[in-house]
Amino acid sequence: MTLDLPKLCNACIDIAEAAGEKIIDIYRSDFAVKSKDDNTPLTTADMAAHHHIVAALKKLTPSLPVLSEESTEIAFETRKNWQTYWLVDPLDGTREFIKGNGEFSVNIALIHQHRSILGVINIPVSHTTYYASWQHGAFKKLNDEPPIKIQCRRVDIDNLVIAGSRSHRSDKLKLFLSKLGQPAVLSMGSSIKSCLVAEGSADLYPRLGLTSEWDTAAAHCIVDEAGGQITKTDMSPLRYNTKDSLLNPEFFVFGATDINWSEYL
Repeated sequence: MTLDLPKLCNACIDIAEAAGEKIIDIYRSDFAVKSKDDNTPLTTADMAAHHHIVAALKKLTPSLPVLSEESTEIAFETRKNWQTYWLVDPLDGTREFIKGNGEFSVNIALIHQHRSILGVINIPVSHTTYYASWQHGAFKKLNDEPPIKIQCRRVDIDNLVIAGSRSHRSDKLKLFLSKLGQPAVLSMGSSIKSCLVAEGSADLYPRLGLTSEWDTAAAHCIVDEAGGQITKTDMSPLRYNTKDSLLNPEFFVFGATDINWSEYL
């Protein structure tokens, strides 16, 4: 199957931005919140974005499966045969959405042979979209302004800026940060943290807790194309759709460096 990645990426930008508009409409209303089976929150915005994105992707590429956070469960026996598929988080940062702080995003990724080869992240409140496709660079677009190419900065271990979770700050993370000399921390919700690394605003995002594959997939291509990496905490590659569980291991997102971050755990 031959994929025109730039063309698909442009289509996904439109899809993600339209989903973002649906989310904003609900964000400004009196929306309801339910709990899923795993006790994570679910809003009408999650489902509105999910239905829009899934329908649009199926129209765009009818032959490719779509796996969304809000999809019904798809068994690994079926998934393991997928060479190429869409991986979607319709509303990443639902807790931030509920809090009303604007730190949530729409994430769309294309996975091919266990790797992210296309990623689009739309931040509805700021009308900002980050996007990338394999071997075509990473970009940031604000409103209707021309997109700018983004690049990770070279890591300076003595002047680190760490992207940290707004809602998940564990003792394990606090210990890790102390071993780095108590660096500056930018607290942020959702996959925006990875985008901060990709654009050179932060050096490292250590995630020492549970996430799912749709939480990292779109950012993964963006960070890669910006010259950074997303790895497991043993510094080995993070891959997708390799096991029954869709939970990620703990991971690092970092810019251009040869530092072995696992030594600070």
